[in-house]
Amino acid sequence: MNKPVFNPFNPVFRANPYPFYEALREQDPVHTTELGGIVLTRYEDVSSTLRSNDFSRDIEATANEPTDPLWIAKRERRKGREGAKTILNLDPPDHTRLRRLVSKAFTPTSIDRLRPRIQQLVDDVLDRASKNGGMELVDEMAFPIPFQVISDLLAMPTDRSDELREWGQLITLSLEPTSTLEDLDRTDGALNEMIPYLFTIIEDRRSHPGDDLLSALIAVEDEGDNLGLDELISFVVLLYIAGHETTVNLIGNSINALLRFPDQLAHWHNNPSIASRAVDELLRFDGPVQQTVRVPIVPVTYQSLQGPITVQPGTIVTTLLGAGNHDPAMFADPHMLKLDRANSNRHLAFAGGIHYCLGASLAKLEAEIAVGSMVARFPNMHAVGDITWRDRLTIRGVDHLQLEF
Repeated sequence: MNKPVFNPFNPVFRANPYPFYEALREQDPVHTTELGGIVLTRYEDVSSTLRSNDFSRDIEATANEPTDPLWIAKRERRKGREGAKTILNLDPPDHTRLRRLVSKAFTPTSIDRLRPRIQQLVDDVLDRASKNGGMELVDEMAFPIPFQVISDLLAMPTDRSDELREWGQLITLSLEPTSTLEDLDRTDGALNEMIPYLFTIIEDRRSHPGDDLLSALIAVEDEGDNLGLDELISFVVLLYIAGHETTVNLIGNSINALLRFPDQLAHWHNNPSIASRAVDELLRFDGPVQQTVRVPIVPVTYQSLQGPITVQPGTIVTTLLGAGNHDPAMFADPHMLKLDRANSNRHLAFAGGIHYCLGASLAKLEAEIAVGSMVARFPNMHAVGDITWRDRLTIRGVDHLQLEF
């Protein structure tokens, strides 16, 4: 039997990574890549790494210098970008300070008051789809609703939604392990267009504040501290991208999963009160974010099948969230969708520790309403034609799903 490898450059791997995750977990759960990094596939290893203070998220500052020419060039390109790092890529105390500041504006109350608006947006889409006898899920539901919601939350104009969608997809290219220098050119091009656009809106909002998250971020203070302009723009870029890009995939992946398990779709239709647990299970089953990386700042030891492996500081450790979510040691029959799964809320789809997704409650709310409303109204929905996927690994999502009701 050939030893399994973590190879994101393999299109078969990207198309359906779960069999590869399983082979790695069973045969080489603490996997060393050709470039010397470590890939983790067991739930306990992934979870403990995400929650440990022995790891850094600031890859540029803490990871060893790469030896592969492409990775060297990519790292230099990333280092050369202007502007503040996003909160995703900061360690304490900078991360602690920014998280504290933005959390004051990004409260559960500000999220929950969006519920009626989200429901209305969903109902409007489903009313049109009902008249038409179906819809293309991504273009008509999964993208426009999360985009409108994050725009509402920030009170941002939506007249350039097509451009913002394109910018978001180009910016997330840089998150992929398979990204090329040409991809980074496209990412930089998108940022160079998006940032001046956001700067204009931010400056106008300073003069004309409102009852919205962007105004709150501009005004927020904590013991005399406040967000600098670079930090504010970086956070708004992140909100725009993470605030709709991942939720698009959550909705698309969820409907696809329910179509694969029609008994579970029927179960949700007959038991609408299970919505919250159902979304947790859908996040576990095929979450929109499949992996994230950490760098140890002290030696860290994992137990491999051959014995202990000590990972030295500076080594890039890839935690496969999707693999941990399919570990039978944590989730019985992990490849089955079970909306009543008792421990589905233990999933790793939102990562963990200090970098647990700030927008988790918003993503869950949108999915509960969007997917739950579709299940309630169209229990006999079915796919027409081929279901296609975006050719990504880090951000995994359905690209096209035509439905008939």
